[in-house]
Amino acid sequence: MPVSDTTAAPLIALDAIADAGFAEVEVTLDGDSESLVMYRDGDDVRGWLNICPHAGRRLDWAPGQFLKSRDGHLVCAAHGASFSLDDGSCVAGPCKGDRLRAVPLQVRDGQVWLG
Repeated sequence: MPVSDTTAAPLIALDAIADAGFAEVEVTLDGDSESLVMYRDGDDVRGWLNICPHAGRRLDWAPGQFLKSRDGHLVCAAHGASFSLDDGSCVAGPCKGDRLRAVPLQVRDGQVWLG
């Protein structure tokens, strides 16, 4: 996915995301402002657009507040779709078999960057 000049600055400090936790940031992708959900797994951070493929609504129940199931999946607050934190695939719920739209991230010097 092409990204804008927001790659010139880090999105968030790695330490600002709890290990096995989530964070939300606003980014510019292809000229549009988008909400991005990030999941930290140790020194790795994965990111997806904060949009459920089922109904196009945000995944968070309040800005930047995400639900995680007992099975360790990201859960859409609107309709309960559950997504794998490994690859964003929907493993249960109304959009099973679909997936979140991944956004490439990298961690450098303790900061999370697009790209």
